[in-house]
Amino acid sequence: MKIIFMGTPETAVPTLKAIVEKGHEVLLVVTQPDKPKGRSSAPMPTPVKEYALSAGLRVTQPEKLKNNEEFMSLLESLEADFLVVVAYGRILSERVLKSPKKAPINVHFSLLPKYRGAAPVNWAIVNGEADTGVTTMLMDVGLDTGDMLMKAVTPIKRKTTEDLLAELAVTGAELLIETIDTFDTITPEKQNDAEHTYAPMIKKEDGLIDWSKSAEEIERMIRGFQPWPVAYSMLDGQMFKLFAADIAENCDKPAGTIFDITKKSFSVACGRDALIVKELQAEGKKRMPAASFLSGFKLEEGKAFG
Repeated sequence: MKIIFMGTPETAVPTLKAIVEKGHEVLLVVTQPDKPKGRSSAPMPTPVKEYALSAGLRVTQPEKLKNNEEFMSLLESLEADFLVVVAYGRILSERVLKSPKKAPINVHFSLLPKYRGAAPVNWAIVNGEADTGVTTMLMDVGLDTGDMLMKAVTPIKRKTTEDLLAELAVTGAELLIETIDTFDTITPEKQNDAEHTYAPMIKKEDGLIDWSKSAEEIERMIRGFQPWPVAYSMLDGQMFKLFAADIAENCDKPAGTIFDITKKSFSVACGRDALIVKELQAEGKKRMPAASFLSGFKLEEGKAFG
């Protein structure tokens, strides 16, 4: 098959790689423009661009899509069979979606119609879902509202967003290949809009811990808001980011109170139960295990995060 691929982050790379390794002809890779990164602020290519160039693929990085006649002319002139989209990062017009001869297919990291939107994996973890997964779907001009083609279910367990996305990226690549291989035999299924949920873009303030919540809710925040913005709280004017914690039951101390400081960990009271902090990062310091943190930081029992 002749394919145009649109994607940007690391999670999109396994699907593009699978398409190449399967022997499909990738006519064009569309990805976001290079962005400044690091102290030097030098423009850095997207992960999709890096892989595409290493594989000898043609790459384009339009600054904008709206009213971009040059880009549209290129897209339409290639006469691709499929347009495959994985986390490209921009809304696509009806004209873009109509450019392939067969279909525009999106690989979405949720079990649609649940978690339409920009951050489905984060919110599935934060909201305490038991499972998530991948859905391949026909794209329309709505926000993840197209007819569904295939699904694969993945248990969440105690995974972070980073761990889960890495797993789903591989699953999504496999599912996309299966979707293309069997496309002519698949009966698309309309989404039940009444069952839909929304996964909005993450904001920095989403990571601020409210210690009146239960330890279970906060622990899910810790896993769900990695790698950004990371669950955080303030103590004596400093920001502390939490990366890993266990839950301890039956705590009757005021929410936010620090207690049970050992050489390896410390606990923080929550609205229900408590968190045993295992990994964190103090402001201006590196991320480290609680044991390393406690060996160099004087933490006082009875003080409270807030």
